[in-house]
Amino acid sequence: MTEKEQILWQRCMEMFRSNVNEQQFQTWFSPMSLKSFDAARKELAVYIPSQFFFEYLEEHFRRLIHITVSRFFGEDVTLTYEVEVAEGATVSQESDSNMVPADQPTAYEANKSPMLAQAVGLAADLDSQLNVHQSFSNFIEGASNKLPRSVGQAIAEHPDQQTFNPLFIFGPSGVGKTHLVNAIGMRTKELHPEMRVLYLSAHLFMVQFTDARNRNVFNDFMHFYQSIDMLIVDDIQELVGMKATQNAFFHIFNHLRQNGKHIIMTCDRPPVSLQGMEERLITRFKSGLMAEMEKPEESLRRNILKSIVKHDGLNIPDEVLDYISHNVTGSVRELEGIIHSLLAYSVVYGKDVDLEFAKRILAGCVKTEKKEVTIDQIITCTCEYFNVKEEEIFGKSRKANIVTVRQMSMYLAHKHTKLTASRIGIYVGNRDHATVLHGIKTIEGRLKVEKELRRHFEELEEKLTGKAL
Repeated sequence: MTEKEQILWQRCMEMFRSNVNEQQFQTWFSPMSLKSFDAARKELAVYIPSQFFFEYLEEHFRRLIHITVSRFFGEDVTLTYEVEVAEGATVSQESDSNMVPADQPTAYEANKSPMLAQAVGLAADLDSQLNVHQSFSNFIEGASNKLPRSVGQAIAEHPDQQTFNPLFIFGPSGVGKTHLVNAIGMRTKELHPEMRVLYLSAHLFMVQFTDARNRNVFNDFMHFYQSIDMLIVDDIQELVGMKATQNAFFHIFNHLRQNGKHIIMTCDRPPVSLQGMEERLITRFKSGLMAEMEKPEESLRRNILKSIVKHDGLNIPDEVLDYISHNVTGSVRELEGIIHSLLAYSVVYGKDVDLEFAKRILAGCVKTEKKEVTIDQIITCTCEYFNVKEEEIFGKSRKANIVTVRQMSMYLAHKHTKLTASRIGIYVGNRDHATVLHGIKTIEGRLKVEKELRRHFEELEEKLTGKAL
């Protein structure tokens, strides 16, 4: 038996392992071993320990085995099992080459409908849900994203390495997190086509989990996700407060991590700020690499603008790009929107885009550009103002100053965000909506009669709003 044949068989074993759960692999596949391969006659012989093994493999895993063997040893290969019947004695049993009934669901269907996850097949059958337009080739590197980009490339090129597993990418909306994780997935599929890579949003995961539970196919749901080699979950903060979904994700996370599979997540905040997320999940999020993506610096903003202009075939002078990149400090999405707005105004008014035209069109945008106030900003700003630690307002302390800060945070969140009372409660120490409503009402009443508290509130609100400009 040649070294090449041994390598091919090892790849078969890796493929088997990636398409069944660990218990199935250890029970039915681990005892298998390669006896011989005759390339000229296209005959592959594999040792198995008993006749029962042969019957079980033929009944339950015949399709998976034949597709895998065909992929690595060539099409039309005849598979023969050498079945041990006594010590040192074997008999040959040829596997049935008729692999799949025409009406059997594929893994692609299982991908779209987790209740069919028992039909999980090979990587080629899985719809990875990746955006083919978001790759490393059009992801512009800068100081604000250099670390996560470099790590992402390393993961795609060497998925066998576990140094950066899990990869937790966090940062504000619009800085390119989704683009980056799609690029990681696309590069991984390009270099390792046998890998099962799946991208989805945390919201979709939650919807699928609820559907699987309602349809009583939870085991199928779990088996499907445990078969993935690289799971990419976007906006993991969507699982905040969803205890049942978090529990399912916890077990999937553990299974994948323990079997050397990669988990990549994006979030709008670091793990420590995920109030309403189970501590055991937060601990695991922090166990790999946490990489922050910041708002693009001016040089990166300019390079992004140049890339957009080149891609869209637009004619915009460099001085206009310099002006935009210097004055508009928001997200990548905002830069794209501004370029498209300039183009629209140019077409409507029949004018070329020059610096004066750009200044006139963008004057209001640049001067009044505001960012949404988040509850994380509110909590941090309020605690800093009153010199209170954040963990104190998350806790159960009933000290008057702590309660005031906690209720003030609730009131400001109610006023400046669109979060419901229930969601606010989750962020402020997992409190129920009645507690939040009581806190809001208490602050409203106190502001009417307590001048000192009113002064603190106005100063705090001004500071908070200033932060959001």
